[in-house]
Amino acid sequence: MPALMADVVARKVDLILTGTEAGAIAATRATRTIPIVAVALGDPLAAGIITSLARPGGNLTGLSLQGGDGIPGKCLELLREVVPRLSVIAVFWNPDMQLNRIQLRELEAAARALGVQLRTIDVRFAKDLHSAFERAHAQAQAAIVLPEPITYTNRREVATLAAQYRLPAIYLMRDYVTDGGLIAYGADLRVMYRRAAEYVDKILRGANPGDLPIQQSSDVKLAVSLKTAKTLGLEMPESILLRADDVLR
Repeated sequence: MPALMADVVARKVDLILTGTEAGAIAATRATRTIPIVAVALGDPLAAGIITSLARPGGNLTGLSLQGGDGIPGKCLELLREVVPRLSVIAVFWNPDMQLNRIQLRELEAAARALGVQLRTIDVRFAKDLHSAFERAHAQAQAAIVLPEPITYTNRREVATLAAQYRLPAIYLMRDYVTDGGLIAYGADLRVMYRRAAEYVDKILRGANPGDLPIQQSSDVKLAVSLKTAKTLGLEMPESILLRADDVLR
């Protein structure tokens, strides 16, 4: 990533748009002058790439996934509605990601309140996916897949493996359901990128990125796939269907 970003900076581009916090960190290390708009940030304050959410300072602004407080806990509740007598849940995460560490803490608190157990499963590389699902199948009755670049980029394979191992899984981004996942509750990246485009337009018209506040995700959507539910032998509860923003048939 640092070498790639250095190459981008060397091309003297007018603006850098990045879709991950890791990309944002690499970009801020590579340039202090080219404007940066980042989508799907985790905790940019903790990462040290901004000085304030209201006025980020420097040459970076963007949108954070951290705004929908309580989303991981809500995912646990939804998964319990979908899978009867659920007691053990696998959590696919990348411990190198600040956002995943924040989300795991929220999940642990929610799990204690709900009386369910979590089994964390590290996913750092695409080659880890198959063995990760083998472990999840052996240890848990369902799974939560936290958003990070490996599972997102390979979301079709993730959905295929979940079906292969008969493992109901919930995701924190709608795109996973579009590509075969069972259920998702979280931010809609399409909305976030549209908002990022507004920032790009403002900056190219002369706005200072350091003066544009970090927007936190508030447009949370619930999406379900009846086709995937049928594949897994599950009946999607009416209580969830009535609340769903998107039902894929």
